[in-house]
Amino acid sequence: MARPPARRNVDFFCAVIIVGLLAGVAGLATTTVLRFVEHLTYHYTFGTLLTGITGSSPVRRALGPMVGGALAGLGWWALRRGAAVPPLADTIARRERIPRLAWGGDALLQVLLVGSGASLGREGAPRQFAAALADWGTAWLRRLTARDRQILLACAAGAGLGAVYAVPVAGALFSARIMLTSWRPRALGAALITSSLAVAVCSAATHDEPILDWPNANVSFELTGQALILAPVALAVGLAFTRLMAAARPAKQLRTWVLVPALGGAGLVMGICSHWWPELPGNGRSILTVGLNSGLTLSAALAILALKPLLTALFLRAGGAGGMLTPSLATGAAAGSALVLAMNTVAGTHLHGPTVSLAGAAGVLAVTQGSPIWAAIFVWELARPPLWLFFLFLVTATGAHALKVVATGRGPTRSG
Repeated sequence: MARPPARRNVDFFCAVIIVGLLAGVAGLATTTVLRFVEHLTYHYTFGTLLTGITGSSPVRRALGPMVGGALAGLGWWALRRGAAVPPLADTIARRERIPRLAWGGDALLQVLLVGSGASLGREGAPRQFAAALADWGTAWLRRLTARDRQILLACAAGAGLGAVYAVPVAGALFSARIMLTSWRPRALGAALITSSLAVAVCSAATHDEPILDWPNANVSFELTGQALILAPVALAVGLAFTRLMAAARPAKQLRTWVLVPALGGAGLVMGICSHWWPELPGNGRSILTVGLNSGLTLSAALAILALKPLLTALFLRAGGAGGMLTPSLATGAAAGSALVLAMNTVAGTHLHGPTVSLAGAAGVLAVTQGSPIWAAIFVWELARPPLWLFFLFLVTATGAHALKVVATGRGPTRSG
């Protein structure tokens, strides 16, 4: 393979720096707007979304998500009537023209929907917005090839993900392994630089702190062997989640006025459910938080395990758009919490709840995304527990993914 010309390499390096900085701006902007919408919806000033939900009135819990869903539906009705909003991964893979304005508008509506309580991931918005900004910011570099631009757009998407969750390594590997399915040095190096820069820029909002607080607790190395118990559970939950989302997603993007009542109704259902399970609204961070704090009962864990994917499917069916990473992650955490609570109660074991909860999250994420190494790194970076627990998460993720390959014959998949 011929070495790229020196001038093209200079252009590519300049583009990498530009993409990293713009992806950080995208992450910072979407995080700021998301927090504003959350605080406005549930009328709170300090603390997490879960704090705001538990402190809000019953009427606000029900009507806030309904109004937010209806407004997002109105926005999508107006946007989709005038422009198509193609999927991010497919557009980059096929090297098609980037719809900058459509992706930017769609990202803003995703933030509105998720911020008002929808059960969808917030990572979809910064990925799209970062890719749109990257395409705009590097358009003047004429010596870049179509492959160079494909790498840069994939790096922008991964860097946007890394920025909002403060996970630089996971953001880089998302670009290289899931978006590009490549270990080539050019792609991997660009992904690491862009993700690191984006996380640094977005640290103005995230303060470069882990999204989840790992509890100070002694955990045993014996858990590594027990992590394999989770693999079949993670496989079953991950496959069920994937198939449910595939069935719920409309064959064609909804573009009619029905979006308004459909998303408003989905928001109302979410609001009603949050009266009993305030962990349900949002992308799933609340579920991960209570799982780490051992704050779930067995009945609550089972209810969340069933309701989280069902509510996510409801918003998809209603025409909403958003990420699937954190809803699947939260579903896996609920499965791990349910398993550890059942075993500790029925069998009299003493499994460590937070560890098993995160291991379940890693296993389900490995099944839905087809990349166990990335899943383990992403989960570890979210909480940054003791380093050796990364290997426990990797055992669960690898075991679940291996069972998936045996059961379905399918390897890696590309995220939407």
